[in-house]
Amino acid sequence: MARPVSGSRPDLELWPIGNCQVSGLIDDGGALVWGCLPRVDGDPVFCRLLNGDNQADGVWRFELAGQVSASQHYIRNTPILVTRLEAEDGSVVEITDFCPRFERSGRMYRPEAYARIVRPVAGVPRLKITLRPMRDYGAHLAETTHGSNHVRYLGGDCPLRLSTDAPVGYVLEERTYRIESDQHFFLGPDEPFTGNLRAELRNMEEQTAKYWRLWVRGLATPLDWQDEVIRCAITLKLCQHEETGAIVAAMTTSIPEAPGSDRNWDYRYCWIRDSYYTVQALNRLGALDVLEKYLAYLRNIVDNAKGGQIQPLYSVMGVAELEESFAPALTGYRGMGPVRVGNAAYFQIQHDCYGQIVLPTAQAFFDRRLLRMADESDFASLEQVGEMAWAMHDQPDAGLWEFRTRQEVHTYSAVMSWAACDRLANVAGHLGKPDREALWRDRASQVRARIERDAWVADGDGEGGHYGASFESDYLDASLLQMIELRFLSADDPRFLSTFEAVEKELRRGEHMLRYAAEDDFGLPETAFNICTFWLIDALARAGRTEEARALFTTMLAHRTRSGLLSEDMDFESGELWGNFPQTYSLVGVINCASLLSKSWNTVR
Repeated sequence: MARPVSGSRPDLELWPIGNCQVSGLIDDGGALVWGCLPRVDGDPVFCRLLNGDNQADGVWRFELAGQVSASQHYIRNTPILVTRLEAEDGSVVEITDFCPRFERSGRMYRPEAYARIVRPVAGVPRLKITLRPMRDYGAHLAETTHGSNHVRYLGGDCPLRLSTDAPVGYVLEERTYRIESDQHFFLGPDEPFTGNLRAELRNMEEQTAKYWRLWVRGLATPLDWQDEVIRCAITLKLCQHEETGAIVAAMTTSIPEAPGSDRNWDYRYCWIRDSYYTVQALNRLGALDVLEKYLAYLRNIVDNAKGGQIQPLYSVMGVAELEESFAPALTGYRGMGPVRVGNAAYFQIQHDCYGQIVLPTAQAFFDRRLLRMADESDFASLEQVGEMAWAMHDQPDAGLWEFRTRQEVHTYSAVMSWAACDRLANVAGHLGKPDREALWRDRASQVRARIERDAWVADGDGEGGHYGASFESDYLDASLLQMIELRFLSADDPRFLSTFEAVEKELRRGEHMLRYAAEDDFGLPETAFNICTFWLIDALARAGRTEEARALFTTMLAHRTRSGLLSEDMDFESGELWGNFPQTYSLVGVINCASLLSKSWNTVR
């Protein structure tokens, strides 16, 4: 359905493109408004999304003279985007956006490049091209030089070259001109484009579409909500940096969790926790390629830790120091700065990360589909992680919500430590190591006993109660609902049911769920955390309230962007999306709940 021309105020109606090396976000008018080079955590050469009132720079836009509407769709089962622009005189153009990705010469071809093809569809369309990449986080426009068929943009460490068969002078001078034939644009490394541009880009488009269609064909999707699940799965894969296997939490930085809240964080890094949930969801769909690459990343992280503390997050290259600073030239999303670069959470203590390394790695000892199954040397390394889980299971940390000014022994972290010990016992049994199995079983039992003793909040009469979010406090948080998923409790356990009842009463806000209701470092939470709403849906279904779960899931799906995606947070009154985008946590929720609630394929086979 065609939409009127939107205003200049940024929103999250964005369409991701990418190739597991670079990514970009296209707005609802077809403009590339966010894109970092040479990878997702690099300098945002396209930064209009965070440029406040300056909507002219840091953008690559095609403007159709007399434009009255725009409509967009992905080519089925791909991240290739088609934007259709229509003018009042009936002229129409279509813009196809993609980042090339396909096998070539025995390797995956995934250049640091954006490809755009403009096709006249009807009438005599007249177009103006604005291409203004920036450098140093919006501090300067990239300087240009040009030849007869290219423009060079000299920006920082990543000079770019636009190769095109469009008139270069019109591009440089941003003049409106007639589009009488297809025009092709390849913005990538500053090196000559070899071959026929038109033929090469069309071949890249075809091969990229083929790659993604074959990848999707291998997914074990649920019967219901297939399109929704496929779109989320493709986007999760785009959030993996293939070179190392790291998975970023989101493609953006500093989109606030709530208006004017200063809760602006850089999510272009690999959180061990977020990545665990991502590979868990994709495992449900059989996307083992993402798991295999991520396990390689984890092995490097564990090696570099040398048996010591694992950080909550690392760069996509495994760099540990992620100093947090500000980008003063960018005024922020809708002017709501600050724009942060780096994330100070890297030096926080978060003990749940040990379990989140053990759990996905444990699969590699059992799954015979993998190209590289884990062996006894991997078990020895994994036991070092388990030793940390055991040592830290009852020690204070910042928790999964990354409190910056207080530490407690968080129940979720302790349960993750229990899960690490429990899964190591399973692996030891599988490897025929009875002594190690007994050791880890005993440790798991001890951790469980400690959680039962210190996390349980008894009612005044001593007859009932619920688990609390930490050993020291009786407040509640939504992560307690994960006790079922982690197999610490069963769904029919009275202790879980009473905890679920307490959590729902305290944190549910209509069709939304808060992380917690207590005041934190920045005051009271103002928006719902989308993954927590999906945890609520999961708990409803497992508690037998299936129809309520399906209704709430349908409601959540209605809040997605037109691209079929979600950000991190949502205003629980207006339904407006906030927080970094696209958020892997939230997409995981869609996949997990669809898999849980869908009818069986046996009903149609």
